[in-house]
Amino acid sequence: MHEDPARAWTVEELGRQADLSRAAFARRFARLVGQPPLACPTWWRLSVAARLLKEGDRSLESVARSVGYGSRYAFANAFKRLHGVAPGRYRLERAGDREPTRWRPESGTTA
Repeated sequence: MHEDPARAWTVEELGRQADLSRAAFARRFARLVGQPPLACPTWWRLSVAARLLKEGDRSLESVARSVGYGSRYAFANAFKRLHGVAPGRYRLERAGDREPTRWRPESGTTA
């Protein structure tokens, strides 16, 4: 998942990688992490996107495509849900900020 954030991950694929059925993986993941399994790939995609926005001048379309979103609008909506600001504003406010985003599984948000 970390090596290919743009991939359209499914619970079935993640379960297969863990040598579990889809249902068993989903139950175990939710019990251990406190979030549904697909919350993690979404968080990872948007964390990678945040880094790309902070470190470069790629277009929002380019960043969206590189992390698996088909349109910049879908990307912008998901980004704003997680980070609280639109991607363009995030770029302006965080330019040069190199501190990584941290996952807080209990809330599914970043710190």
